[in-house]
Amino acid sequence: MTLFDDNLMSLVFGQNIETTELLLRVIMERDIKVIDVRGQDELKNPVIGGRCITLDVHAIDVDGRHIDIEVQINAEGSHVRRARYHSSMMDARMLKEGQEFKEIKDSYVIFIYDHDKFRKGLPFYHIQRRVDETGEVFGDGSHIIYVNGRYEGNDDIGRMMRDFHQCRPEQIKSETLSKAVAYYKEKEGRGAMSEAVRKYAMEYAKEYAKEYAKEYGEEQRREGMKAGIKTGIETGIETGIQTGRRTEIFLSVQDGDYSVNRGAEKLGMSVDEFEKSMSEAGYRVPELV
Repeated sequence: MTLFDDNLMSLVFGQNIETTELLLRVIMERDIKVIDVRGQDELKNPVIGGRCITLDVHAIDVDGRHIDIEVQINAEGSHVRRARYHSSMMDARMLKEGQEFKEIKDSYVIFIYDHDKFRKGLPFYHIQRRVDETGEVFGDGSHIIYVNGRYEGNDDIGRMMRDFHQCRPEQIKSETLSKAVAYYKEKEGRGAMSEAVRKYAMEYAKEYAKEYAKEYGEEQRREGMKAGIKTGIETGIETGIQTGRRTEIFLSVQDGDYSVNRGAEKLGMSVDEFEKSMSEAGYRVPELV
């Protein structure tokens, strides 16, 4: 497990203000003071039947800004409208009854992708609303940042992303991150880490099971087609052999080489069945002497 696994990531950052401040300082490129941080923070939808979300790391800074930090290791669930939804779920919780809209604080949704989301080779992609006609920033306080997890520049974010890819604490260059990961992998926090590993294994097993079922189903379909073709060929050959043998015997009886009794015996039929079958096939049945 690396820091791109949301279970480990939520433990390392969601329980630790120091590591969260370090990460945000690198991504937001300025000092930031975090006063509260929670890992795997579930935000319930107030609408019955509405979709709830669980934030990997939910931080609040000294100025009341809400920050959602997500890691994403694959392309599934990476649709850009997901960022919009996460942002709206946080915004809906910022104002209390009677507060004015101008009192709502800024919100940040940060997605750290294991790949380069926009394939431009940049370390960051900042998303903000702008006025189309003037190009000016709209200034509603909503911010979305995508981080390129494959960026390898020799700067703070490049070093941070390299650390995110390390499995072993001693391979992590940041001392703060290395200590935090070691705590959950090697020290007192191993109990919480074990639970995270269990969840990781269950999630992996589910994904593996789905993929295996898909592959197995396709394999069975192909094998079924092969078996069907083979059976069809074998059945056709067998049917052809049987038909040829029956024709040969019918002709032999018709020409007088075999008696009706002998022909019926060779085909395992009664005399009556043989005569009926021979007649239906268009052959002349000799009279019994």
